[in-house]
Amino acid sequence: MGAIILRRLLAAIPVLFIIVSLTFVLMHNAPGSPFTSGRHIPAPIMAALEKKYHLNGTFAQQYGQYLRDLVHGDLGLSTQYRNRTVNEIIAQSLPVSMVLGTLAYAMALIAGITLGALAAVRHHRAGDRWVVFVALLGISVPNFVLAILLIRLFAIKLHLLPVAGWGSLDQLVLPAVCLSVPFIASLTRLTRGSLIEVLRLDFVRTARAKGLPESAVLFRHALKVAVLPIIGYSGPAIAGILTGSIIVETIFDIPGIGPFFVNSVLNRDPFMTCGVVLVFGLFLILCNLVADILYFVVDRRVNLQ
Repeated sequence: MGAIILRRLLAAIPVLFIIVSLTFVLMHNAPGSPFTSGRHIPAPIMAALEKKYHLNGTFAQQYGQYLRDLVHGDLGLSTQYRNRTVNEIIAQSLPVSMVLGTLAYAMALIAGITLGALAAVRHHRAGDRWVVFVALLGISVPNFVLAILLIRLFAIKLHLLPVAGWGSLDQLVLPAVCLSVPFIASLTRLTRGSLIEVLRLDFVRTARAKGLPESAVLFRHALKVAVLPIIGYSGPAIAGILTGSIIVETIFDIPGIGPFFVNSVLNRDPFMTCGVVLVFGLFLILCNLVADILYFVVDRRVNLQ
């Protein structure tokens, strides 16, 4: 197991290298300058700024310097947030995104499995059709549209929750719900489909024939098998929640990594953009690795190779 994990982590290095390289090339070829922003800067000052941020040489020199700094764990200086390193910004903002993402996925996991199980045991009945309809609606509505609707209803009309901000529990509710809804819908459909198939298997019929109550058949036997696709889905889903929080954090004015990423792209901040993309790529790889390990722990027939 340890050798397999080490091999997977080593294989992730070239993937991250390609991701960072492509991002750096795209940012280097983007029009404009990270220092101008529509205003004229005298040539001596521009030259000093480019020298400070190692943007004064050829592309090969800039790229080589960035890779050397990256090897030492230095993600560079942000050109937008002056005198602040990318490491410092990510260290301050990533925990906020992690808290929001963890809460959102916990909500998605509980609600999605519950609704999916209810739909599966009421297959071809009215409850099943309603759950499928709501799940389809949750997948179809973009989270930025859902965010506006939630703000208008619960914050502006009903005055139950704050519009935006960060620091209290009530400020977590709307962004967490908004972020979790698409994943609730996906987990509902996934649980429903998986559980419907499992409930038709022979071992479930045997458990019912032994006289076990339906709740015991569902929770002690069927869900243990039906949960396997959910584990496989959880890896990219958790990473998707982190990347999906970019828009939600911007709308709800949450000081997570999302607004920094959006502003870095808009203001052509190459080091901030590359740093966030690198973190997202690493997080996706780690989430998939953890999901594979959990899948192997639950079902030993799986080959991690």
